[in-house]
Amino acid sequence: MNLLKSSFLILLMILAGCSSKGEKPTAAAPLEPVIDHAWLDDYEPRLRDALKESSFEVERRKGLLVVTAPVDASFNPDRPGMLLPVTLGPISRVAKLVENDEKTAVVVLGHADSTGSVEINRTISRQRAGAVAAIFRLSGLKHDRLRIRGMGSDMPRASNEHEEGRALNRRVEMMLAPQATLLALISQYNTPPTQVAAAEVSKKAE
Repeated sequence: MNLLKSSFLILLMILAGCSSKGEKPTAAAPLEPVIDHAWLDDYEPRLRDALKESSFEVERRKGLLVVTAPVDASFNPDRPGMLLPVTLGPISRVAKLVENDEKTAVVVLGHADSTGSVEINRTISRQRAGAVAAIFRLSGLKHDRLRIRGMGSDMPRASNEHEEGRALNRRVEMMLAPQATLLALISQYNTPPTQVAAAEVSKKAE
């Protein structure tokens, strides 16, 4: 019996050693970003000032500041991954806001509506996220402070049964967070969420 327990413990140690080679939150990292109210209070007014008179939205979401760019007003309709010139100024101002602040990180999430296949939606949403992230890279943000994900149609915020809802779902979100919480934050978007969330949104919109 003792031999069996020892073998099991050794197996667990081997598996833990193998998994540590991949990117994952450290043992001290929280499962969710810690809410830093001082950071939020400092950043939010400056972020809103940088985006005034633009079509972008700013909101607090738990411990994050989220900037939402609507696709229809931000991207070339004939080239899904190309930003319109009118969006370059607002995004550049956000990038300038964080470029010299090593304590702040950015996660860019691309979203699509449910039109088209899952693969196409993921590809297009990642292209859009990449286009926005490119502006942050030009400002000097590197991998330790900037990540992107193409979520496709997995995270709708409205029903896809009508055009108004689909337009709301086509968006790119720039999520600003304390750099120390980046791994905990990005881990939430490593696997596609279940379709339960999409079903719940559809029910609420009915």
